[in-house]
Amino acid sequence: MHPRVLRGSADVIAETLAIISENSWRSGEVPDDWKKANVVPSFKKRQTDNPANYRPISLTSVPGKIMEGILKESISKPLEEGKVIKSSQHGFTKGKSCLTNLIGFCDEVTDFAEMGKSMDVRYLDFSKAFDTVSHNTLAHKLGGCQVVEMGAHWIHGPSPENPVFRLAAVYGLLDEAALSEENQQVEVGGHPLLPAVCYSSAGQVLSLDLVEEAKELFTSLLGQTREFLHQPQVPVPSVGQFLRQEVARRVKEWPDDDETKWLKLAVLNTLFKLECCVSGTHSMDLVALGPFGEYAMLPGLDCTFPGGYEGLPGCMLPSLPEESVVFHKPVTAVRWGGSYREEGQEGPSFPVQVECEDGERFLADHVIVTVPLGFLKEHHEAFFDPPLPPRKADAVRRLGFGTNNKIFLEFEQPFWPADCQLIQAVWEDESPLAEAGPDPQAGWFRKLPVFLVLQPPEQYGHVLCGFIAGKESEYMETLSDAEVLTALTDVFRRLTGNLHLAPPKSMLRSQWHSAPYTRGSYSYVAVGSSGDDIEALAQPLPEDAADPQTLQVLFAGEATHRTFYSTTHGALLSGWREADRLLHLYDPARSQQHEPRP
Repeated sequence: MHPRVLRGSADVIAETLAIISENSWRSGEVPDDWKKANVVPSFKKRQTDNPANYRPISLTSVPGKIMEGILKESISKPLEEGKVIKSSQHGFTKGKSCLTNLIGFCDEVTDFAEMGKSMDVRYLDFSKAFDTVSHNTLAHKLGGCQVVEMGAHWIHGPSPENPVFRLAAVYGLLDEAALSEENQQVEVGGHPLLPAVCYSSAGQVLSLDLVEEAKELFTSLLGQTREFLHQPQVPVPSVGQFLRQEVARRVKEWPDDDETKWLKLAVLNTLFKLECCVSGTHSMDLVALGPFGEYAMLPGLDCTFPGGYEGLPGCMLPSLPEESVVFHKPVTAVRWGGSYREEGQEGPSFPVQVECEDGERFLADHVIVTVPLGFLKEHHEAFFDPPLPPRKADAVRRLGFGTNNKIFLEFEQPFWPADCQLIQAVWEDESPLAEAGPDPQAGWFRKLPVFLVLQPPEQYGHVLCGFIAGKESEYMETLSDAEVLTALTDVFRRLTGNLHLAPPKSMLRSQWHSAPYTRGSYSYVAVGSSGDDIEALAQPLPEDAADPQTLQVLFAGEATHRTFYSTTHGALLSGWREADRLLHLYDPARSQQHEPRP
């Protein structure tokens, strides 16, 4: 519809457009017609018969652009008032442009010239700047340091044994509490100790003593699972089966009345769900009992990066050669064991060729593959040429890889106590001893065991971060924002017993299973697999040590670390391990030198 028509009929359609815009804002959904555009070529300069001298212009829906303007103004105003945007910013700033930037620059140069001073000028042309800048970095800047982590959240086991912690400490990325000796010596067994409140599906706050009693039992039983490491036989194949078996035995010894017993079982069921999030699996029945104790936990009270995890690679990247990091280059094939040369050129040949989606090819003596195990499970047969050896392919198939998503919910006012840092959700009709429901989709929201209260509220506002793992998590990704928001509003109203509780005013969620290059979150040792499969996955290609061209394709990533799988420090250590292989190949004296140099 032409803007003149809209302007002329404003009195008639303004209210309707306001309703559509309001619904779009609250649901997070944009009308399909607003997403469509008429793309027309706009001439830039030089010859008119050269298509490269045109740029595409998208003519989008006028009502959509009106709403964009309203949103832009509401976002820009606090940024301008809070002086997040500096006065030196001219692009995308109201009242300023490239012209005002040029005039200001010329004035400054003229002033220096009149004073007899010299000025050095460096001209930079940022090609496709917004395509190559990390989106997490942009979100951090625009959020005024209100960082929410869509992926890794904590440094697990922040102590000298943890390389991520050491790097973060050297780069000055942690606060004083995280760096304290006391914090580094705390033993938490992989679970953060936070002041919590436990709501039941009956709209009640459960007794802290009852919750702690159930938690102590679960922690004790989980500790017992580690005793089966290296045992020739295990009583049951999975961690889940062992835990349920022991719970069933202990229940008979409880002196409590039936109602208390059911509440304890319901709390235990919530802890089972939480352990699924920790292990990155749909069910603990999928996690192998024998190798479970091989996973190593480091001392230290889990801490976070005040400025976000993005700060760590941000400090490390400047040490790399310029243009060594390339974005938006999806790889479609890794060919190894060959003899490849640049097209039309004579010269040295290379055993490895990496082909990208856009057709560009890179030749190399060595390639380190760090893609997630979820990607390998779906694509390893076509991704490598020749295919992976049977031992490695079998390891890819046997090891477990699951989904653990986050759902961030922002509230106008908190409904939780001021000192609460963790909310637990207990469904009174559930028990780890009962059979799982046949349809995980129907009650997907029940799989959310806890909601973390982001701290401090002065920085984040009133924000909860819920965790959800497994098939329910994958199903959640298929729902619209409005459907997720509606379901969770109902959950909180039921948990609190307040049927008029205001819904969250905004929501943000991860969707790791839908992401094509992850297809999930992190790995675990599944029933039927062992730490030997992790070792097999980490083995470089070719496997024959006598091959004259060794270490052609190396493998790193959290799924390749036998004792720290599923962690960022495991991923980092695996990368250092592969770097050591290459360093030792060329200069054995240079290996094992990993300390950061800021």
